[in-house]
Amino acid sequence: MNSIIKASAAALALGVASTSAFADAHSLAGELRIVSDMSNPAPRAVMEGLVADFGALNPDLNIELEIVDREAWKTQIRNALSANAPDVVNWYAATRMTPYVDAGLFMDISDLWEDPAMDALASTKGAMTLNGAQWGVPYTYYQWGVYYRKDIFEELGLEEPATWDQELANCQVIIDSGRKCYTIGTKFLWTAGGWFDYINSRTNGYEFHIQLANGEVEWTDERVRDTFANWRQLIDMGAFIDDHQSMSWQDAIPPFLNGDATAYLMGNFAVAAFRDGGLTDDQLDFYQFPQINPDVAPAEDAPTDTFHIPAAAQNVEAAKAFLLYVTSADVQGEINGGDALGQLPVNASASVSDDKFIQEGFEMLSDNASGGIMQFFDRDFPAEMASSGMEGLQEFMVFPDNLDDILERLEETRQRVYQ
Repeated sequence: MNSIIKASAAALALGVASTSAFADAHSLAGELRIVSDMSNPAPRAVMEGLVADFGALNPDLNIELEIVDREAWKTQIRNALSANAPDVVNWYAATRMTPYVDAGLFMDISDLWEDPAMDALASTKGAMTLNGAQWGVPYTYYQWGVYYRKDIFEELGLEEPATWDQELANCQVIIDSGRKCYTIGTKFLWTAGGWFDYINSRTNGYEFHIQLANGEVEWTDERVRDTFANWRQLIDMGAFIDDHQSMSWQDAIPPFLNGDATAYLMGNFAVAAFRDGGLTDDQLDFYQFPQINPDVAPAEDAPTDTFHIPAAAQNVEAAKAFLLYVTSADVQGEINGGDALGQLPVNASASVSDDKFIQEGFEMLSDNASGGIMQFFDRDFPAEMASSGMEGLQEFMVFPDNLDDILERLEETRQRVYQ
């Protein structure tokens, strides 16, 4: 059920209002209407706190916040943007913006990104860019990476690999010890998408990966085949656990916990399950997916949630001020903290949770994701292409000799989806 609240200074304030230089320097008035899908308890408290604090800074501004169920919003957003549009809405980055950009429903806010305050969000700019313009701002994201059994690496005398050759060499030592290199559950397909994202972007670069996602590259292209050739090196070694196609990502955790597999390419949301399963931070660690092509800068999967200004917004000045406020360093540190969203701030100058993996992910994405931020296979590719693509990726992991047939089918899908 939808709920509407009026901003007040007392409503779940986050205590960061005085830190926004932009809001201090501007007097905003009128009405600001915000529709948010931050409906789960912790995100809802964050959203209500943001509105309360921003309202306290701008007492002449009447803010109306409507909170919509997160899943329901996916079907409601188009109508909401078309009829009596609000001034600010929540959505997602990269290709997920495309339908609303193409339909003229999101406002081009490239001028906002020219503000010096946005320099601290440089690593996320690509995810907010379509057709050479920026269409929103991020407010939270989380990293993917290779989580590994540090204790087993120490037992085998292994170090974190920086290059693909080192990754392969480590994997061979692990296999020789009677273990698998990686656990994975591909029953629901999307986990294979993560492997493709990393190997393709490390082989061919971020721009190529996004061109493929945008339908500008044929799946039968030799550069795509190079990606699968690199992936097949691991498959032919027997690097992945057996029968992964019958497992969910949660089903694949026990082999990691009991030491039958030594690493898991996964999002940071899995850390809680690893800890709940009994692993200590002395046993568990994380490294950035290794370099494959030395001429390619590293891109990272970091699914990103966003704010946008509808093209039909009435109070554009206040909407832009709110977006600058949300992305400011102090606000980012507060809303992404462990007691709030528990994720990564998008502002490189923000304070970060002292959680070990949040710290490592923030450092990686702020300093070392120079190749760009990917939104994950099923967000970067259109829905039909993503579905067919992930089916093909799972099939390849089980039957790598089927590659030619898989690529031909995916190319047929590409020609249909992007026509």
